[in-house]
Amino acid sequence: MAAGPLPLLPAEAEALVRALQGTELRDVGGQGWLQQHEYVAKLNMHAILSAEAGQEQLLIELLVTYAKIPVLIGDLISVEIWKHKVFPVLCRLEDFKPSSTIPIYVVLHHEASIINLLETVFFYKEICESAEDNLLDLIDYCHRKLTLLVGRSANGQMVTLAELHPKDLPSPGSMQELQKLAETMEFEISLKALSVLRFITDQVESLPLSALTRMLNTHNLPCLLVELVEHCPWSCWEAGKLKKFENGTWHVVAPEDQVKMTKLDGQVWLALLNLLLTPECQSKYHFDGFNKSQLLKLRVFLTDTLIDQLPNLVEMQRFLSHLAVTEPPPPKKDLVLEQIPFIWNHILKKNAGKWEAIAKHQVKKVFSSTEEELKLQACRWSQIYSLDMLEALAPDKPRCTACGAEAAKRCSRCRNEWYCTRACQVQHWQKHKAACNLMAEALKRADDLE
Repeated sequence: MAAGPLPLLPAEAEALVRALQGTELRDVGGQGWLQQHEYVAKLNMHAILSAEAGQEQLLIELLVTYAKIPVLIGDLISVEIWKHKVFPVLCRLEDFKPSSTIPIYVVLHHEASIINLLETVFFYKEICESAEDNLLDLIDYCHRKLTLLVGRSANGQMVTLAELHPKDLPSPGSMQELQKLAETMEFEISLKALSVLRFITDQVESLPLSALTRMLNTHNLPCLLVELVEHCPWSCWEAGKLKKFENGTWHVVAPEDQVKMTKLDGQVWLALLNLLLTPECQSKYHFDGFNKSQLLKLRVFLTDTLIDQLPNLVEMQRFLSHLAVTEPPPPKKDLVLEQIPFIWNHILKKNAGKWEAIAKHQVKKVFSSTEEELKLQACRWSQIYSLDMLEALAPDKPRCTACGAEAAKRCSRCRNEWYCTRACQVQHWQKHKAACNLMAEALKRADDLE
């Protein structure tokens, strides 16, 4: 059996970490920015592979030593703002008809790469501490994502987005397709943000007071997490069958497994345990009438089956029973000069009123590449996103691009699409043809370079 992909060599990992640097919103998608994306993509894959091998400590030390966590948080929020402020303008420009939407997709995917990298490393206390004041910006980011997750789930929108099937997408290369993909990607990004937030709450005993204030009072995260327990966006009923979202895909849950706690369920309950049961949080959280009534909703979910899977919830059950019959003292009032997150406000203020100008600049200078430039970019991306490495990271077997069934056949030219039968491949060819030609050319160039 061939050996699986290996993490980067220590010197390679150090070089990539040292090269990480902040970028301007106007430069998103440009050559320098694409170089940054390449570094993040490689480090993201390296972090996952290292964690699986139990060798992630070196990467943790590099990120802390070179103070790169604030850089990653700044880059994360920058591309988030681009997605919400600039991307919609690009989609409205009637004269913008790019020959390929791959460069724009790379920008949209950048946010997912960063939050995935942060999810992998934020398990470590030293990473959380190295975020320094930028931790407030990351807490705000997670709050925005979870609020969006709850809002869409409460309105019944989440299943539509998450269940989007490839055959229902518009023809490749359209801006409409990118909008659909961006919405689908937003769901998974929000789930990653949930994990990052949970890891932050693991450190409540050592977090600065401003971070606790932000989580407990400014954003009232305990009540937001209660809503996640209630609505459970990663679970839905369809045609009488329970489906859950795990490891990047929706799957039908067998009747005997329907009460089994998923990793996402566990993240929510662990965050609640951290925010409600630690003395530091209890002394600062305001258990007023509204908050108390919201928290008591959790009691109905604390079944014996759930507690058997996460025994620490016994303490939560006791706490809620006590909360139901008592009036907790008002929160301790500390004299605090509240810190304000810097990154989000700074970027918005710096670029206020310039969104259309930025979009038009990027149309002319960034997203209107010649065919030759696109081929060269595709060549680089084919090397960055090694197919063998991506398959090693994939949690499930590939699915047919045409019908969604489990697939065993891959397009022999581009090696990028999977099919269950020859009939599905023929059916999908007209949609796949343009992308196939581009990727096949890129792979040929990559082979020639070797």
